[in-house]
Amino acid sequence: MRFNAILFDLDGTLTDPKPGITRCIQYALSELGHRLQDADELHWCIGPPIKESFSQLLKTKDNTVLEQAISLYRDRFSTIGLFENLLYPQIPETLKTIRFAGYKTFVATSKPYIYATRIIEYFGLSSLFDGVYGSELDGTRSVKGDLIHHILHSENFSPSDVVMVGDRKHDMIGAKCHQVATIGVTYGYGTEEELKTHGADWIVHSPEDISKLIISNF
Repeated sequence: MRFNAILFDLDGTLTDPKPGITRCIQYALSELGHRLQDADELHWCIGPPIKESFSQLLKTKDNTVLEQAISLYRDRFSTIGLFENLLYPQIPETLKTIRFAGYKTFVATSKPYIYATRIIEYFGLSSLFDGVYGSELDGTRSVKGDLIHHILHSENFSPSDVVMVGDRKHDMIGAKCHQVATIGVTYGYGTEEELKTHGADWIVHSPEDISKLIISNF
């Protein structure tokens, strides 16, 4: 088996975005007059599309309410929350090793593209990716399956060319929709059980393990 390209999720795979995401959710909830939840109660919001998370938090599917919550979230995220973020240890080294071995690398995130590119630039990773793919602010391609379809089409990849690396079920489900192989990482916000249940082909426990797996097996 030989892949040509590795797709990396962003939140929970390349970076730990917990402070920024949870604080921005808390800000939006506060502005809407809702009870604040502790940051540790909001772990599950890291990974899914933000609209999906607010729908569950606010117990509503009312688009007007959800768009208001998202707007408040982005008011803080676009200026402050974006940078309340940490790069996981060994990520630059892992990416360099993979690229040195001849693989192309891409970011594939449900986060809006305009934020994802700024985060990648902030951490000095731009030169380590052939492209950054994310959603649009209107929610287009926020579902991981839609995003992966877009990447396959844009880069002219067949499913067998690509492997998706991510920490949540959404990464696994989105990839499997297009018969794309998957590597689940346990150092992010999804459990090993969640990843295996939703079709992870391989499980790794650290960024270093990603490059070791790819180079020794693919």
